[in-house]
Order: sequence, then structure tokens, then C-alpha cells
Amino acid sequence: MKTFFASLLLTLAVPATAALNVVTTTSSMGMLVRSVGGDAVKITVMAPPDRDAHKLQARPSMMVALRNADLLVAVGAELEVGWLPAALEGAGNGKIQPGSAGYFEAAAQVPLLEGGKPADRAQGDVHPAGNPHLYLDPPRMATIAEALAGRLASVDPKNAERYRQGAAAFRKAVEARVPGWKQKAAGVNGVVPYHKDVNYLAALLNVPVLGYVEPLPGIPPTAAHLKDLTSRLQGQKGVILYTEYQSDQGPAFLAKNLGWPKVRLPLEPALEATGEDYLKLMDRWVDGIASAK
Repeated sequence: MKTFFASLLLTLAVPATAALNVVTTTSSMGMLVRSVGGDAVKITVMAPPDRDAHKLQARPSMMVALRNADLLVAVGAELEVGWLPAALEGAGNGKIQPGSAGYFEAAAQVPLLEGGKPADRAQGDVHPAGNPHLYLDPPRMATIAEALAGRLASVDPKNAERYRQGAAAFRKAVEARVPGWKQKAAGVNGVVPYHKDVNYLAALLNVPVLGYVEPLPGIPPTAAHLKDLTSRLQGQKGVILYTEYQSDQGPAFLAKNLGWPKVRLPLEPALEATGEDYLKLMDRWVDGIASAK
């Protein structure tokens, strides 16, 4: 008995290994790190999930989080270009700067839709590297998870197997969902998203994008654009898709004049979301798309 208690006291006296301090730009990236890393990581998410990540501003709280980070996980493809460079400069943490082992960009791990376009602001809020809204594509997210596991392992080798298993479990969960999603969306004539943020999911499900509520990316809809869209889509079936921070006015006009359903859903999972929470959010998006039948 004395030996047991002596061993227990020795165990309690040894400090637990500190979790890797990971900062992510969005809650979808936080979910991915959580799915891969489990309790081996401590996660801070900078962008609130109910805000447009294009339009944030660098804040002191971001700089504090980045100053103490071992790894930064960003979406990339210029999604965070308006605020992340300033936050990184203010943080002064050399080990998480772009190009270092402590900087991980999701968009660099997978092929992107709509890449190779010129950076012409006359065409709206364009992303020359490609569409950054890859987090609505679970198979791409699974590939990113595997790359992330490798990066986490390079920063924290002692937990390499944990990271590999976390990424493998996430991929398995995604692959189990995809056939049902495709079956549910089969036969949908098309969708009209507010922005190009739904394009990856529409492509995964082989559902045509018939137009956008915005006349150009990042440009609010005009009456003329909405009337033209209504005229062009009259007599067809479809669904209007938009998210929490996007105005209801344009979708409501289209829904009324086309007789289509409109579906408003979170674009990002909750701050503390698990992989299963993320997949349930994708279930809701697929259900929304299928409501066009």
C-alpha cells in the first residue's frame, strides 16, 4: 500500500505535458485541429463563426493569441488578407510567420476551384489563387486534416501517432457521409447562393449553381440585378442559400418572386465544434439544397 501511494504521489508531482498551443483563423480550422489533435492541442479561434472572415479587422486579442502560439492554422487563399498580416506583425512571433514550420495554410494543401483569375477589383472581391471557401467541402477538409497531422507531428513529434489517427478517423467519418449526401441531392435542378461560399459543396453534390444573389463577389445586390435574376430563372426550380451575416432582403425578394425556398444556415461550425458537429452542419446544408426538389 505504501508503495502504491508513493507511486501515486510521484505521478502527481510530475507536471503534465503542456498541450500544443494552436491558433486558428476560423472555427472550421479550429474544428479540424480539434479533430486531429484531441487533448494534445489547445486551440484559440480568432474569427467569430457568425462574422464574415473577409471583413474583420486585426484586434489586440488576436495579437496576444498569436504571440503565444506554437502553430497558426489559416484558411488562406487571401480569405484573411484584410487582417491576418497586421495581426501577425503586431504579435511579433517569428515561428508562425508564413513560410515557417509554425504556419499552416489549408488552401495550399488542396486544389482550389476558380483559380487563376486576374486580381481585378472591378470584378468584385476576387481571389486569384482560387475560391477560399473550401471548408464546405468535407472530402477536401479530410485531405487537409491529413496534411495538418503531418505538420502537427513535425512540431510535436511525441504525439505523431495521435495526430495520424485523428486525421484517419476524420476521413473515415467524412467518407461514410458522402454517399448519402449525394443521394439526397440527386435530381436538384440548382441553387442560387448569396456568395460563392457554397460552390464547393454544390460541386461535390453535382448540383448546378444557377446564379448569385450578389451581382459580383462582395457587392450588395441591386434591384436591377435581382429583377434580371428573377426573369432568367422564372419557371425553374431551385433554392436560395445564404448565411447568418448576409442580408435577408435579396433572398426574400427572390423567394417571393420565384416561389423558391430560401435557407439560411451558419457557414462556420460553433467555436468548440467537434468533427461530428461539423458533419451535422453539412447535413443541414445538404438538407437545404435538397429542399429544392
